[in-house]
Amino acid sequence: MITGDPTMAETPAAVSPSPSPLKPPRRSFRSFFWGSLVGALVLIGLYTMFMLWWSYSEGERAGVLQKFSKRGWICKTYEGEVAQYVVGGVAPQIWNFSVRDPALAEQLYKAVGQQVRIHYQEHRGLPTNCFGDTDYFADRFEIINAPAPVKPSSGLSVEPAAAPAPATAPPAAPPPTQP
Repeated sequence: MITGDPTMAETPAAVSPSPSPLKPPRRSFRSFFWGSLVGALVLIGLYTMFMLWWSYSEGERAGVLQKFSKRGWICKTYEGEVAQYVVGGVAPQIWNFSVRDPALAEQLYKAVGQQVRIHYQEHRGLPTNCFGDTDYFADRFEIINAPAPVKPSSGLSVEPAAAPAPATAPPAAPPPTQP
């Protein structure tokens, strides 16, 4: 029993081209380049934010603030130099640091030449020196007095010897008195 169209039953099935799956549009080199560039910039930005947020170490250093300046060709940064004296007569160890806060930088300009204690945070691995030339970033400081010299216990005097009294002429004869 044949149902439907009798001509269809007798002829072989017509082969129709099957619809091929759609090929995704081919990305151009230009879109790949710009996408990669934007992705790289986002990753560098996230890395920089993380490195500024996370500090490798923090601490304090003390010494004489001997230099403080604003320098740089494109990115102007505040840079300072502290001389750390271990003992008198020995060359000091020089410690360089950076400052990001302009208000703190203004205070440090006024403290040049004084004994200071600087609190810092170390941020290693920053991708550019636009934040500072060093890895050490000062966030506060205080001016301290130099410690008083320790007197030796041997009884030797470290005080300068008293200067001898200046030689004076013999006293002049008193003036004659009138009766």
